[in-house]
Amino acid sequence: MQRRSFIKTTGLAGTGLMFSKFSAFGAGMEFPVVRTPLANRKFNSKAVEKAIVNFKAGVKNKELGWLFENAFPNTLDTTVFHEIKDGRPDTYVITGDIDAMWLRDSSAQVFPYLQLIKEDKPLQQLIAGVINRQTKYVLKDPYANAFYHDENKKGEWTSDHTDMKPGVHERKWEIDSLCYPIRLAYHYWKETGDSSPFNNDWKEAVLTTYKVFKDQQRKENHGSYHFQRTTQFATDTLPMNGYGYPVKPVGLICSAFRPSDDATVFSFLIPSNFFAVVSLRQAAEMLNSISKDAASAQQLRALATEVEKAIHDHAIVQHKIYGKVYAYEINGFGSYNLMDDANVPSLLSLPYLDAVKSTDPIYQNTRKLVLSQSNPFFFKGTAAEGIGGPHVGQDMIWPLGITMRALTSSNEKEIRDCIETLRKTHGGTGFMHESFHKDDPKKFTRTWFAWANTLFGELLLKTYHQKKHLLA
Repeated sequence: MQRRSFIKTTGLAGTGLMFSKFSAFGAGMEFPVVRTPLANRKFNSKAVEKAIVNFKAGVKNKELGWLFENAFPNTLDTTVFHEIKDGRPDTYVITGDIDAMWLRDSSAQVFPYLQLIKEDKPLQQLIAGVINRQTKYVLKDPYANAFYHDENKKGEWTSDHTDMKPGVHERKWEIDSLCYPIRLAYHYWKETGDSSPFNNDWKEAVLTTYKVFKDQQRKENHGSYHFQRTTQFATDTLPMNGYGYPVKPVGLICSAFRPSDDATVFSFLIPSNFFAVVSLRQAAEMLNSISKDAASAQQLRALATEVEKAIHDHAIVQHKIYGKVYAYEINGFGSYNLMDDANVPSLLSLPYLDAVKSTDPIYQNTRKLVLSQSNPFFFKGTAAEGIGGPHVGQDMIWPLGITMRALTSSNEKEIRDCIETLRKTHGGTGFMHESFHKDDPKKFTRTWFAWANTLFGELLLKTYHQKKHLLA
């Protein structure tokens, strides 16, 4: 992903609005209108608007109501381009301030709306369009992470040394790029029973995913993917002629890059391998039920079992303080990296992705580690504490990590504290950001980052339905 410099209080990209001064909001104070005006919104959902009205009426904290109204619909307001193309819904989704569609981000941006699509047919069609477009992209290049709307546009990364195709924005191989579309498709199918997006092209995309996962187990050679970039950032390129450092084939899948789009240190990225296990089993269920392809479904389940066994055989590490924990990355030779990154999949997010139960003792030990200063990317300052990552540097906390901490917690105080932290650290803008400084929330990156907004909205809506008293 493109790197962003720090931004002080400014106008909000994508909203067309500017305002000059922010201060702490007191009880009864009016909040500025910062949401994109109705006439300029990309898509309007009756179900989402109803959810906003209900939330604001039911939550006494007016600032949380204001934040929910701004954040939850941000993907629909500013990032989606929906049409009917060749008789099928088609939806292109940008991340916000980058005009490209990431397979990961686009899935995550619309996922929280799935709970509303039974009461909103146009919204269902929009998400079906995302699935259809993702299918095309996976078939175009399953190793790419981001694509252009214009299928003939050449990528801006002229210094990349890899097999770039027209229409590809960036070609960083990340396991999660192929998992997220399956997650979206599976839950869409479960929510609606609609199988119309899952035609032969979709089946071919799933089988392509399986082939890539097998290739990147690297049992016989380096695999077919390599990537190098001429850059000043070490995290934007791969060593060893573009293949990354060596791994010992143990059944795990290599991921050249993390969901932050930063290069892995050891290619066996454990959160993404957990995610692959879940996705393979979800895809197998769909192939078996929709495509009636029991043989392919069995192949996917067998690979999931192999990867799952390899995780438990090789990725559990004995920590001197926390006991048995999951490593973030390993190489199969015995080396491991103990840390976590705020981008999802992360170790923290495993229960959210249905990869482990939140009560799993090893997960609980791991959670304690990654939410402590034993994690080199856990930052604690005067404004907040939370997980960051190498992508934007030291002392920068990601709202994604704080939101995920709450979404994976059953502790009411922890959930309340996370929501309160997010309420206090939007930098006066009314939106979530990519990251903010641990001591100064007005020092942040990316004014327009739809994933962070929509996920925060998902947290608030979940809390409203399940633990409304925490929003008082």
